[in-house]
Amino acid sequence: MLLYQPCSRPPQLLFHNNPPLSPPTPPLLRIRTTRLLHSRASRATRVAAAASSTSSTTAMEVGELKKGIAELYDQSSGVWEDIWGDHMHHGFYDPDETVSGSGADHRAAQIRMIQEALRFAGVPGGFKNLEMVISIYEFETFKDKFHISNTVQAGYWAAFFSYNVEVHLDTEDPDKRPKNVVDVGCGIGGSSRYLARKYGAKCVGITLSPIQADRANALAAAEGLAEKASFQVADALEQPFPDGQFDLVWSMESGEHMPDKRKFVTELARVAAPGATIIIVTWCHRDLGPSEKSLQPWEKEHLKKICNAYYLPEWCSTADYVQLLESLSLEDIKAADWSQYVAPFWPAVIRSALSWKGITSLLRSGLKTIRGALVMPLMIEGYKKDLIKFAIITCRKPE
Repeated sequence: MLLYQPCSRPPQLLFHNNPPLSPPTPPLLRIRTTRLLHSRASRATRVAAAASSTSSTTAMEVGELKKGIAELYDQSSGVWEDIWGDHMHHGFYDPDETVSGSGADHRAAQIRMIQEALRFAGVPGGFKNLEMVISIYEFETFKDKFHISNTVQAGYWAAFFSYNVEVHLDTEDPDKRPKNVVDVGCGIGGSSRYLARKYGAKCVGITLSPIQADRANALAAAEGLAEKASFQVADALEQPFPDGQFDLVWSMESGEHMPDKRKFVTELARVAAPGATIIIVTWCHRDLGPSEKSLQPWEKEHLKKICNAYYLPEWCSTADYVQLLESLSLEDIKAADWSQYVAPFWPAVIRSALSWKGITSLLRSGLKTIRGALVMPLMIEGYKKDLIKFAIITCRKPE
């Protein structure tokens, strides 16, 4: 069905795609079409502009950036896991819902983010109903209340997912399930282990942080997934994999760290097998208007402060990503702004950082983590001012 989204700007053509599951009314996933009223010449100009933001970055600057990213996550990952668990990304919430302060609510929302990304991209295996989501919520609440250990959690998850995944996937075409997955910017491996359980797929995660890779491997072993999920230190811009190895290429909130967006998406496409799905969930700045050549000065300054704290290169827009993917002749390109679905996330992170446990953990973690915590209000402000966008971009490599 085709619709127009009402807004103050000129109307943009939209259409439905895989509405999410949660009641009472699934949020509308509105996907902006990207190929209207643009000539080939103007598209070439925009593609060049999308790639140019990092072309002047020197090798020394890239090296310092990678070193900073690795050290940031070496210091902060333990704090994050202790407070938030093993998923180091935003949660997905219904718009305008009242979210409790319970950590279980937010961890369930992080799992839902993975599910919604898979659904949006058309990857089979989404929840048929809410039973698994409810079970996740109930277990997390029970675990928090009674302080169940990580070892017991691992046993529960192994039993829970082996049963539910087997029951659900029996109804689907086995040939359509992902069998080989790469998790680019894997953190401590939450997404990889989830996908390994869900699909029985072999997952490989890469990160710049040695501490993250070691912890991810330890968690996979503890959860009985060492044969299915493995993790290593590697550069997303120079991945240590042969061409065409993976049928699902997954990047959950790592693209914002990439100093060369063209090389980043080129590597994602290179390691993707023919027919593979590529999923990029990332932070972007707003799309520029037809008469704009760049962001406003205050917007650039705002993002620069965030970049300095989180070791980010220059930001790009969702439209920039789409144009780069188009330039690689990838197919079924879709993009959406999910900012409204992640709105409760950063306020919850700030609340957790201001708890006694959060404060003491931050003080022990190091200056990089503390500096990152101090700019969290800027993320909220950026979302509220329509400057920062939480974007999902998906596509398929031609057969």
